[in-house]
Amino acid sequence: MLVNPIDTSWVLVSAALVLFMTPGLALFYGGMVRAKNVLSVMMNNLIAMALMTVLWVLVGGSIAFGPDLGAGLLGGGSLSGFAHLSHALPGFRGGGASPMAIMVFQMMFAVITAALISGGTTDRIKFPSFVLLISLWLLVVYAPIAHWVFSPEGWLAKLGVLDFAGGTVVEICSGFSTLAIVLVLGRRRGWPGEAMAPHSVPLSLLGVGILWFGWFGFNAGSALGMNDVAVHAFVNTQVAAATGLLGWLLFERVKESYPTTLGAASGAVAGMVAITPCAGFVATMPAMIIGLFSGLLCAMAVRLKFRFRYDDSLDVLGVHGVGGLLGMLLLGLFASRSVNHAGANGLFSGGGLHQLGIQALAAGVTMSFAFGGTWVLAKVIDLSIGLRVSPEDEFTGLDLSQHAESAYSLGGMGRLSS
Repeated sequence: MLVNPIDTSWVLVSAALVLFMTPGLALFYGGMVRAKNVLSVMMNNLIAMALMTVLWVLVGGSIAFGPDLGAGLLGGGSLSGFAHLSHALPGFRGGGASPMAIMVFQMMFAVITAALISGGTTDRIKFPSFVLLISLWLLVVYAPIAHWVFSPEGWLAKLGVLDFAGGTVVEICSGFSTLAIVLVLGRRRGWPGEAMAPHSVPLSLLGVGILWFGWFGFNAGSALGMNDVAVHAFVNTQVAAATGLLGWLLFERVKESYPTTLGAASGAVAGMVAITPCAGFVATMPAMIIGLFSGLLCAMAVRLKFRFRYDDSLDVLGVHGVGGLLGMLLLGLFASRSVNHAGANGLFSGGGLHQLGIQALAAGVTMSFAFGGTWVLAKVIDLSIGLRVSPEDEFTGLDLSQHAESAYSLGGMGRLSS
């Protein structure tokens, strides 16, 4: 097959940017937890980088992008071990980026999605249980959804769903998978009565800066080539992040009197989450509107956990689940073939309600499958090896109890070593 070296180079650079997002996420999450758990949540991000890479190469990538086994539900195993990648991926048209570059790019999506789950489960999940859980989750939950949406042979793709960079596969999937796990895990001891303030907001701000930078690869790289659609996705990512940040601060200023730096960071992430499925299908002004609404609504959504008493520690559901759902639905309104001829026209571009219905169906199916499949996995692990650390280990902190390390050691300052 013919391979465009420029498109391939762009996809590989984008893959590197997406991988860089995971250390950024580790910093973002690490700053928001208490000091005794910072290494634990960072370690969960790092282990996702390793595990998802190995499992994606061995089998996960083939489940997602291998030849369809029937009904658009699963890919076959012919691509296991990254074999047979000298030809176009099943259903993909020839030309453009190389198949292996596309598979590596998609590998990084699997890495960051698994890492996102660590945000909801922090402070109380056993490290071995987390390792087992995300390993099984990749194969049972993530890879099938990726096949449905991202593979041209998937049943939702054939139905005509639009999801440019993972509103379903990454955002809704991570949000509702996290909800399932935290319902099995239970609440942190002392939550919500005990104050559990972030130990380092500056660390989180550094992390969100890295996430913002990497998100350009996430969205613009999903064009799978250096073209006008990639440019639209790049610009839309920036403006949605900006208006998402402003929307969250507006909510805080009106409802709580004080706009916060952590709110600004969360708003930028919410804007980028919501624009993820839309980035290559909508014009710039709709992208600004999508970002603004995501900042406002996700700020409201993260507060619902106190009403419904589910302890999603770092608001994976409220930001990623709700933001992804919002983006998928708004895409049904704002999609325009004038931006991307491979897309469709939404309601406001004269396409009627048809595309909105497909978007809603895809979002609903993803929510249900991600939640149900992950809940079963979490429950089985909880009943077998146990999902949660002991009360003593939780009190001590997961850094010491799970990894025998401490992020900050100040006891020796000012003393000469003996």
